[in-house]
Amino acid sequence: MPHAYRNAAVFAALLGLTRTASKIGDFWVQDDFCARVKGASDDYPVTYVDPRTQDKSVHGTADGRRACLHHCLTYTATQAIVAGLGARLLGIRVHPGAAAAALAVSGVTHYLADRRVPGKGVLEKLAAKTGNSMLYELADFGINGAFHLDNTWHHGWETVAALIATTQATSR
Repeated sequence: MPHAYRNAAVFAALLGLTRTASKIGDFWVQDDFCARVKGASDDYPVTYVDPRTQDKSVHGTADGRRACLHHCLTYTATQAIVAGLGARLLGIRVHPGAAAAALAVSGVTHYLADRRVPGKGVLEKLAAKTGNSMLYELADFGINGAFHLDNTWHHGWETVAALIATTQATSR
């Protein structure tokens, strides 16, 4: 297979694997506590109700940062496992340094997007600068604009991560 086609195939495989893993990490691995508390701040505390005990607890900035970090670590680990196993099954060898760099890009940018402190979050600010504030705030008609902008942010950075991983990948 010509080199350019091989690179394209490796890129497509790695992107597909990391995209699938991101959904698993976001929706199956992330726990309810992290999902609800990761945007908490002292100015905008989050009251969490434990679904098992109905106990209530209030969380601020430190808890929000910890919850977001915990989520991003499990999210990135999920990507590492799925992409690593998938690449192995497909006969793709990714250089460890390139894999670490790709996972770091995905994990750090995920944290930046998911640490949604009202008025201070990266996505909210980016939406405002690009004229998409109304879309960001839309939560009606079965559409959640912030969710869709979040997803496109992650897709974009996962594409960059897959390109990074592809630069040093080989196939058997």
